[in-house]
Amino acid sequence: MAKKKDTAPARPSGTPLEPTPQPITDTLRKNYMPYAMSVIVSRAIPEIDGFKPSHRKLLYTMYEMGLLRGNRTKSANIVGQTMKLNPHGDSAIYETMVRLTRGNEALLTPFVDSKGNFGKVYSRDMAYAASRYTEAKLDSICQELFRDIDADAVDFVDNYDGELKEPTLLPTTFPNILVSANTGIAVGMASSFCGFNLHEVCRTAIACIKDPEHDILSTLPAPDFPTGGEIIFDEAEMRKIYETGRGSFKVRAKWEYIKKENLIEITEIPYTTTIEAIIDKIADLVKGGKIREIADVRDETDLKGLKIAIDLKRGTDPDKLMDRLFHQTPLMDSCSCNFNVLISGMPRVLGVRGILEEWTAWRTESVRRRVFFDLNKKKDKLHLLLGLKTILLDIDRAIRIIRETEEDAEVIPNLMIGFGIDEKQADFIAEIRLRNINKEYILKRTQETEELQKEIERLEGILASRTKLRGLIIKELENVIKKYPAPRRAEIVYAEEVKTFDEDDHIEDYPVLIFLTQEGYFKKITPASWRMSSEHKLKDGDTVCWETETTNKQEIIFFTNMQQAYKAHLYDFDDTKASVLGDYLPQKLGMDEGETSVYAVLPGDYKGSMVIVFENGKAARFSLESFETKTNRRRLTGAYSDKSPAVAFFYPVDEDTELTAFSTSSQGRRALTFRAGMLDIKATRSTQGVQVVVLRGKHTVTRACLASEAGLSDEARYRCRSIPALGALLKDEDLPEQQMTL
Repeated sequence: MAKKKDTAPARPSGTPLEPTPQPITDTLRKNYMPYAMSVIVSRAIPEIDGFKPSHRKLLYTMYEMGLLRGNRTKSANIVGQTMKLNPHGDSAIYETMVRLTRGNEALLTPFVDSKGNFGKVYSRDMAYAASRYTEAKLDSICQELFRDIDADAVDFVDNYDGELKEPTLLPTTFPNILVSANTGIAVGMASSFCGFNLHEVCRTAIACIKDPEHDILSTLPAPDFPTGGEIIFDEAEMRKIYETGRGSFKVRAKWEYIKKENLIEITEIPYTTTIEAIIDKIADLVKGGKIREIADVRDETDLKGLKIAIDLKRGTDPDKLMDRLFHQTPLMDSCSCNFNVLISGMPRVLGVRGILEEWTAWRTESVRRRVFFDLNKKKDKLHLLLGLKTILLDIDRAIRIIRETEEDAEVIPNLMIGFGIDEKQADFIAEIRLRNINKEYILKRTQETEELQKEIERLEGILASRTKLRGLIIKELENVIKKYPAPRRAEIVYAEEVKTFDEDDHIEDYPVLIFLTQEGYFKKITPASWRMSSEHKLKDGDTVCWETETTNKQEIIFFTNMQQAYKAHLYDFDDTKASVLGDYLPQKLGMDEGETSVYAVLPGDYKGSMVIVFENGKAARFSLESFETKTNRRRLTGAYSDKSPAVAFFYPVDEDTELTAFSTSSQGRRALTFRAGMLDIKATRSTQGVQVVVLRGKHTVTRACLASEAGLSDEARYRCRSIPALGALLKDEDLPEQQMTL
């Protein structure tokens, strides 16, 4: 039977294939997760030895090049050799090397002894020289990194092309994970280690091995930084960092006032910033008029070290100025801690105690492997010497066996048969030179056998005792303290001794005149400037709607047509002249589109009450305390009721303050004068208020003012005894077109 032909229509030439749907979970699992794990495990997060893979590959390459005890070589040679282990580009390898050098000053305990320009960690613009110009070798402390590297203390794996072996970890004899500062951003997580002083870390590790309940803060008071500075020590915060591995603390610069030259010299800065960032920020503050006490700021860093010089104007208080600079520039900065470390290939955030416990357990295993390696070597040597001892008891017989053996290949088997020894022992004996067959040699070998037996017993005792293994670790830590000097560089200053910055203390207070226009422009003018020129520059059709005299430190609240209030200080506005437009408030305060200011008030101590009159004839009275906030919030929503447009605002008002409201009616215009005391003070500022003016139909209140400013011929005619009231019709002489205007 013939096979039925497929009748499906052929796909037209050039028509793209439909993509096969694939669940996003499969895509993430196959493509994203391997990448994420590679970054976490093989790139960004340090391991328990304190190194990332890039650091470890570089240092091990230098060790293999003989740079631990040899002379320096060109950095380009080191970079080229490292590429056999690190498949990344030469620039990335060289950048890694730069950070490990003594010249860059990025580490408290540098691992590379450098010669040439390697830049500085505290400078953004001081670039390091190319690798062909600089030279390097391993620093002496690297002996502590590689002491056990050839004693099977750590595992080795193939490099990326399988031609070489490289260590998975370096067997550091001290907790380098805490000594070396380290930061890394992985996928979905990050790591940030601040450096600690080498001696303090070693003493803390010793104390924790001896006593697991040791108070770490007593021997490790705070981190340390190669750039020095002053650490603001808060015991509660530091304990939290030590316990959880997360938190932050503040570091500030060290400075000195040179009275003779009237300048400030900054010689140490926070580790987290640079000279250029500090100078740029100070320059911005000076240009913006925020700081007027500084005449000049410059970088005077030279071969002697870091220095920032700040020239002061006459009469400047250096202490107050530095308090302000600490608050407003990176001269005081926060150092964040996130002790995320790889433990057996898994990222874990640990406190200092947890890290030391993990390091001690790992180091104990490394020492155990080293001792076991030494023990096997001693046993192998003893085994050979015992075979030699057997031969030396009858040396003539051994010589006769060798002489009577016709073929060279039969010498070893004949010695094995003749003396009952194994192949290794027989091979060792066959290689002995004739000159060594003497009494002195025989006695020395016999004595060495006895010493080896004692050494083997000692090593076996160490392997059998966890206490003895820990004792070796302690001895090595004590040796590091004695051998490598590490004075503390960052000074510890207790938070209680640091004066809290009060911005008001650093702001000059002086009389000012302030003006608000109908279009939302605001001016702050000094009396001296106002006396020189009092003619306002305004936009066409704009008028000044509010003005008063006050001082520069006062707070001000702007009310807008969208029932919002914006709080600011007058010192937030620059001093200006009457001949300029001034600050446009919607832009200055970040108002919403279409929003504009309609009233302003100086709250002072937030005492007293405020009255708002609305178009619907209602008036609301509430305490100004409702605008007082504990935090520095700039925008307050729901500043007043949105049920009807506001006609007028009044502050301050007391019980006897008289207000006059003008309204429309079918008979004509009306006016009503009432006392503010007739209005109850409400708890919330968004209250709708109470009805004051009785309105009929679509009539509204058109304006309101203080009764003393109403300009009415017969005030008693319009005054009411109770509210709500209709008000009285305006007399002809009180109508708007007949009123006097100022």
